[in-house]
Amino acid sequence: MMLVDQLATTPSAPEPSKGEQTRALILETALRLFKENGYDRTTMRAIAKEAGVSVGNAYYYFESKEHLVQGFYDRMIDLHTQASRSILADEPKFAIRLAGVLDAWLEVSQPYHEFAAQFFKNAADPASPLSPFSAESTPARDAGIGLMRSVLLGSTAKVDPELREDLPGLLWLYQMAIVLFWVHDKSEGASKTRMLAQRSAPMIARLVTLSATRVFRPITREAVQLFRDIGWFKAR
Repeated sequence: MMLVDQLATTPSAPEPSKGEQTRALILETALRLFKENGYDRTTMRAIAKEAGVSVGNAYYYFESKEHLVQGFYDRMIDLHTQASRSILADEPKFAIRLAGVLDAWLEVSQPYHEFAAQFFKNAADPASPLSPFSAESTPARDAGIGLMRSVLLGSTAKVDPELREDLPGLLWLYQMAIVLFWVHDKSEGASKTRMLAQRSAPMIARLVTLSATRVFRPITREAVQLFRDIGWFKAR
């Protein structure tokens, strides 16, 4: 059974309201049309018609196509968080936790691989609200950083105290690099991306461990200060 089906049939999950069902229908319809026709060629009117709702109703739930993609971001972070619960609850080793969370993201994102390539050219524009660094993407970005914070805080990793506050954001940037590779990955089942995640996670873990050593601590702190000074995590 696929993850989405499992979540939908969880006994403890409350029955979605009519409004939530309508919102989900519009979002699902939009994702399908984006995949079939391309993001740029899909209009809100076409989405509303295909979903069987009025154009006004579609705009009531989503102010624009960009807001539909933000809805997709929100859904993905929810699915990612739920798919990561088991590894975060049971595994104390930082490298395994990180690799497991990355694998969970690849698992829940795989059905949308083709769609991701469709809108990436828009998301890659720094001025686009679809950019993961935009102000509009703040809720999803903060949630993603929060998930990486859980990876760190629940682990046995020894980290330089000066790095601990900023490390979740840096780990999120690392995940964004994985996502970028995934968007362009044409291998079967994104197998190359999975290999990249599984083999790079232990390397990242070793770098984190080295950050707490006397030799590497000054370099680490200088790098962290650089990220602070350029305001990398501020919405632009």
